[in-house]
Amino acid sequence: MATIKDVAKEAGVSVATVSRVVNKSPKASKAAIESVNAAMKKLSYRPNANARALVSKSTNTIGVLVADVSDPFFGALIKAVDIVARKNNKHLLIGNGYHDAKTEKDAIELLMNSQCDSLIIHSKGLTDKELCYFAEEVPGLVIINRHVPELAKRCISLNNELGSQIATEHIINHGHQHLAYINSNQNIDDCHHRRSGYIKALQIHNVVINESLIVEGDPTDKGGERAMNELLNKNIPFTGVICYNDYMAAGAISALEKAKILVPQTVSIMGFDDGIIAKYLHPKLSTIQYPIQDMAQLAANLSLALAKGELNDSKGDIFTPTLVERNSVTHL
Repeated sequence: MATIKDVAKEAGVSVATVSRVVNKSPKASKAAIESVNAAMKKLSYRPNANARALVSKSTNTIGVLVADVSDPFFGALIKAVDIVARKNNKHLLIGNGYHDAKTEKDAIELLMNSQCDSLIIHSKGLTDKELCYFAEEVPGLVIINRHVPELAKRCISLNNELGSQIATEHIINHGHQHLAYINSNQNIDDCHHRRSGYIKALQIHNVVINESLIVEGDPTDKGGERAMNELLNKNIPFTGVICYNDYMAAGAISALEKAKILVPQTVSIMGFDDGIIAKYLHPKLSTIQYPIQDMAQLAANLSLALAKGELNDSKGDIFTPTLVERNSVTHL
């Protein structure tokens, strides 16, 4: 296996010159770059990535923290970041946080120790203060799906409250007055904001708020099914249900189907996210579009720019959710 000394000998330059070429130093001349690259190709020499990182204090790696890579929502986020990474000759290093403060902290520190100077962080467990600390350490750190006032210029988020309000008003505008809400049982701001949007819509349209029609469950299809069964067992009339996400909506529809209750003829259903499942449910799910791919690509580009010391006037971005009408809501 060829060594850096072999490359230097083949190229007719010093080891220091080879090191400058490998680490893309501006001090390397054009002639040196050409001769060293030719020698590396001839000898099949592969530079040691760890050694390069020690010299440059960075890697060609973008660090990404998500809650759970098995969740399709985060899969879409990662894929969008990877598109930007590939265009910039970067690779991804991914960590799971599971909405747990310690796990998120450990994952971020691992990414930092791996010399990632660009970080896209989806954190729900850490406090604003803790995120500010990490942001001071890593200029290229960008937060996605959360708004931290002190880091507003480095946050890419969605107005979750408005999204839930739009979903609720869509059902109200179809003549429904008895509305239930199926929320996630996670103690994260998304849940609080979406519940607030549901309540706000009811208040604006003078619809009675019945706390007994607000239930929680795991943010999965099974969680949605259990939550819908809980609603049905209460024997409180309702004709519309707003769900925390599309998977909970899918579970809710399944529970209604098993109970011989027609959707949307008897009960209308709204989801949130507009994930791939929404268009393949029966009936096709009306939902709120969460533009996670656009948000993730913006976050990745912002992170790379900040890591280079660019875009000091960045304002961050709060995306506006949009209604996607399909077939799960009907007029009374």
